[in-house]
Amino acid sequence: MLHEAGVPASALHLMPGDGNIGATLTAHPGISGVVFTGSTEVARSINRTLAAKDGPIVPLIAETGGINAMIVDATALPEQVADDVVTSAFRSAGQRCSALRPAVRTRRCRRSHDRDDRRRRARAGIGDPPRAGHPGRPVIDDEAKQRLETHIARMKKEARVHFAGKAPAGNYVAPHIFECPMPIN
Repeated sequence: MLHEAGVPASALHLMPGDGNIGATLTAHPGISGVVFTGSTEVARSINRTLAAKDGPIVPLIAETGGINAMIVDATALPEQVADDVVTSAFRSAGQRCSALRPAVRTRRCRRSHDRDDRRRRARAGIGDPPRAGHPGRPVIDDEAKQRLETHIARMKKEARVHFAGKAPAGNYVAPHIFECPMPIN
């Protein structure tokens, strides 16, 4: 799509592969920057490879293992909460380490945000996952899909399900919205 949009073929190349390909690419003298998302272990390996290179320092942007939480209180606008939760949680299908995981509502805002739940469910479940702009995207591999489905199965036993989407065949995982019981001291 980027080539069709005018990005020259000489400027953009896609090379899917395993760690060996990534290691070869990051060690290449022509590399002037690396953007990576994945495990902390691999990010450290990339960092060591780049540090060992002669020449200018090569910047590394690595997104590894972060978890974002959103705390919603009674002053929040329900419409804005619905948009922000869905955007952060589903825009990149959870493949960003900074994707929203828990959204926590204070007790005082629970009643005022009941419609907010309906808005999130509607936004999370609209459309065909392969279509651009829809929250559903494939996860990286079968192992990641299995880990997510195992977690979803556990959450279905331990939490209240507000929304359970549907996913097409392949490495897709349907969006879900759960309400977890949280004791407040």
